[in-house]
Amino acid sequence: MKIHEYQAKAILARFGVPVPRGEVAFNAGDAGAIARRLGGSVVVVKAQIHAGGRGKGGGVKLAKSPDEAEKLAAGMIGMTLVTHQTGKEGRVVSRVLIEEGLQMTRELYLSIVLDRTSGKPVIMASAAGGMDIEEVAAKTPEKIIREYLEPGSQPSKRANSPSASASKAHR
Repeated sequence: MKIHEYQAKAILARFGVPVPRGEVAFNAGDAGAIARRLGGSVVVVKAQIHAGGRGKGGGVKLAKSPDEAEKLAAGMIGMTLVTHQTGKEGRVVSRVLIEEGLQMTRELYLSIVLDRTSGKPVIMASAAGGMDIEEVAAKTPEKIIREYLEPGSQPSKRANSPSASASKAHR
């Protein structure tokens, strides 16, 4: 199943995970209205396609006003965004996420993907960030934790996880 970033953030928020405030827009006028509702001076306009590398492909931009957010959204919605994951044909952007601009202190990576080789879902996580996760995977793969899931079972506790360490300390 593929979901967009805005859909994933809604799921995370339902379970108490803090996420930036934001809404999806299907046209430029709505993008401007959302930016006004968010009330901040800076918002992020993010193309919503099923592919990574959106920022490097021009699909993630900062807007310093609602009018600028509207202009950026007008340029993104309907465009064909080409990234390293889309191939030359790219993907047409039909919606954008308008999100409050926040000062980042660190970037983390978390995904659940299907490993086609094993045929199993794998949780991948890294404290080495998300924007350049492909580079992390190529140069320092040990910085990515992979936990394969067996359908119908729970993930094991890793020896180096905080909960596993706490469990050892209390034995």
